[in-house]
Amino acid sequence: MSLLADLVNLDLSDNTEKIIAEYIWVGGSGMDMRSKARTLSGPVTDPSKLPKWNYDGSSTGQAPGQDSEVILYPQAIFKDPFRRGNNILVMCDAYTPAGEPIPTNKRHAAAEIFNNPDVVAEVPWYGIEQEYTLLQKDVNWPLGWPIGGYPGPQGPYYCSIGADKSFGRDIVDAHYKACLYAGINISGINGEVMPGQWEFQVGPSVGISASDEIWIARYILERITEIAGVVVSFDPKPIPGDWNGAGAHTNYSTKSMREEGGYEVIKKAIEKLGLRHKEHIAAYGEGNERRLTGHHETADINTFLWGVANRGASIRVGRDTEKEGKGYFEDRRPSSNMDPYVVTSMIAETTLLWNP
Repeated sequence: MSLLADLVNLDLSDNTEKIIAEYIWVGGSGMDMRSKARTLSGPVTDPSKLPKWNYDGSSTGQAPGQDSEVILYPQAIFKDPFRRGNNILVMCDAYTPAGEPIPTNKRHAAAEIFNNPDVVAEVPWYGIEQEYTLLQKDVNWPLGWPIGGYPGPQGPYYCSIGADKSFGRDIVDAHYKACLYAGINISGINGEVMPGQWEFQVGPSVGISASDEIWIARYILERITEIAGVVVSFDPKPIPGDWNGAGAHTNYSTKSMREEGGYEVIKKAIEKLGLRHKEHIAAYGEGNERRLTGHHETADINTFLWGVANRGASIRVGRDTEKEGKGYFEDRRPSSNMDPYVVTSMIAETTLLWNP
């Protein structure tokens, strides 16, 4: 009798042209990812060639029971690292049957901003540093920590090696390779300051593609931890006390910032961000006040400040950017559970379209 793994890893291309498309969307909480699969007659590489689909929105907190049908619009295609072959992952957003975006569809509003000619002309690049924490299943306690107890204080764990310092590397490396296979522009990984906490980076990616890639990378991570029997947490402060929180630092540049004289453009953009600090903080993730305390490499949530090479600032400008007079800056305020559609489009809107 075939092993289950043999059946899971069957290569469909040996016997059929048909493929499996996994349709993925963001659920009602704004962080829960949902997906379901369908069979297609053959390979597809253009999302506009994919059929729209529907789901029961009353079961995801996105529609009332008496009118529960929600329509999925395919928006981006990635290779499926789980089923492999010609099978695909499809990032979707959600609409009413009348074609109106549902309230939890943050992609639609972001696309309007990124399609604005003034934004398109500036070719905005994003690099997003997604931090997360691996938890032991059923006990809600970080991987590698003694249950009900604590490891030694922070210091030896950041970018560490060794069984007493690094926990979950097999999961992290599997995720890294799966993202590369999928076609996500993942640029690196590293162990973070708190044991059991890790980070991956996506980018530089242009416009809304950065957010599509972050969501699919999160989906792949959730699937891998499901297989491993581990829970992934995007909580911005999973362990209270003298432990680092988890963020999603968002690096940003425009065409004008990357050209000669770009440093002055960067300073003007940062000034605009400072004027809208409260609005950005309100949109940068739930529970962020537990993380942005002014300690553990953060600025206080009520304070906006920027600086060169300052990891305790709201906005950090790199030494190379200052030296070369052009480049990018890092918004360190977004939390690990932020919606990348909201954060990236808001940065573009504030810096490129908003006039104080």
